[in-house]
Amino acid sequence: MQKALFLDRDGVINLDHGYVYRPQDFEFVEGIFALCQRFQHAGYRLVVVTNQSGIARGLYTEEDFALLTEWMKAEFAAKGISIDAVYFCPHHAEKGLGVYKRQCDCRKPAPGMLLDAAKALDIDLSASVMVGDKASDMQAATKAGVGLRYFYAHPGAEGSWQGAIRVMHLDEIAVTSPDLG
Repeated sequence: MQKALFLDRDGVINLDHGYVYRPQDFEFVEGIFALCQRFQHAGYRLVVVTNQSGIARGLYTEEDFALLTEWMKAEFAAKGISIDAVYFCPHHAEKGLGVYKRQCDCRKPAPGMLLDAAKALDIDLSASVMVGDKASDMQAATKAGVGLRYFYAHPGAEGSWQGAIRVMHLDEIAVTSPDLG
């Protein structure tokens, strides 16, 4: 089995300007490339797990999200970083429209995206790391059994980081084994 670095997207990979779906609105968070390079070099798979309620709300489409995702992955690739997978939840139980208005197992704080990634990519969740900026990220990682959780406490971060290591900058995150953490 392999270990993974799980990353939330909005607020961790890019500044969260609210419902970002176009490259011209996407600003990378300072330190994200160096963080991913450190973990990739240490043998971690890189997996993005992101709630995308903008799809559910009708603000943009799954195709818009896919186009932005391909652009984002190309930006990482240009820096020698391979994003192994991107999992997203397009649902919202209360504010979704049509088929997107439903309770699901993939929307964080549910662990569905992490569990799906673990199964598909042969990931040992207990040896893996999650970086998120919302309580729901930490809750999903805990429910999935992710061994080490970092709460990125930037000014727009939301919720509690209880049970996680709180960091103010991505360069504070060290590549360590969860059993040593």
